[in-house]
Amino acid sequence: MWFRNLLVYRLTQDLDIDAEALEAALATKPARPCASQELTTYGFVAPFGKGADAPLVHVSEGFFLISARKEERILPGSVVRDALKEKVDQIETEQMRKVYKKERDQLKDEIVQTFLPRAFIRKSATFAAIAPAQGLILVDASSPKRAEDLLSTLREAIGSLPVRPASVKIAPTATLTQWVQTQEAASDFYVLDECELRDTDEDGGVVRCKRQDLTSDEIQLHLTSGKLVTQLSLAWQDKLSFILDDKLVIKRLRFEDLLQEKAEQDGGDDALSQLDASFTLMMLTLVEFIPQLFEALGGEEIPQGI
Repeated sequence: MWFRNLLVYRLTQDLDIDAEALEAALATKPARPCASQELTTYGFVAPFGKGADAPLVHVSEGFFLISARKEERILPGSVVRDALKEKVDQIETEQMRKVYKKERDQLKDEIVQTFLPRAFIRKSATFAAIAPAQGLILVDASSPKRAEDLLSTLREAIGSLPVRPASVKIAPTATLTQWVQTQEAASDFYVLDECELRDTDEDGGVVRCKRQDLTSDEIQLHLTSGKLVTQLSLAWQDKLSFILDDKLVIKRLRFEDLLQEKAEQDGGDDALSQLDASFTLMMLTLVEFIPQLFEALGGEEIPQGI
């Protein structure tokens, strides 16, 4: 139950809802299979366990874990284009007339509706953790679009969700560049061996480094020539490692073995207890880590009204 990516959202008002009310709200937006003519469906599922009795909200230490599932029919564009071309060619040959855009669009819609019931179905889940006491929602995603799908559906379910992406006072690029230039990060943070460097010009070059000594003269030369660090691999204390980019997206989040072993010990032999122990330890770690990260990046920019 360890998140692999992290998008951090700040509640701009207190979220006045308890686990029971949240459970009832999510039940109004359940995940369901695509009907024969539907391209996609989206709704909430139990984060742990299976079956109708599995709760849609898992609660531990004041944290809520929820999960949403997207189900979509995969209809390759090339298949539709080939079928459309064949149909257009047939009409133009048999009726000796030109098929124009309006009719093409209508034909395309008919082809899609014909193919949909036979299309493959793909399912994907997105997890999110709500920390009401800390005023945070953490989404296990690297794509803002994927996170917004979950948040907008949650907003529909509970009626209101005053939330915005977390931000810091200083551009992350400036801080990350300084850390590589000075070869020293903030207290408890350590620069690892991966980064992305970009020219400030919109059409400028990009340098991506993996398993590279970031203190080397080669890296320093790129920085001297004006490139900025837009992604950087970092570690925090002895608990986790990650890649941070200039949009505050945390990718490839990895909790170190000591934490995972502790969760295994706390959870015992039961599978659900193991998941609960992992979630609890993860959240206790993240609510300590996130404020320190934002402080290291110049301090969180708190919206007015909080």
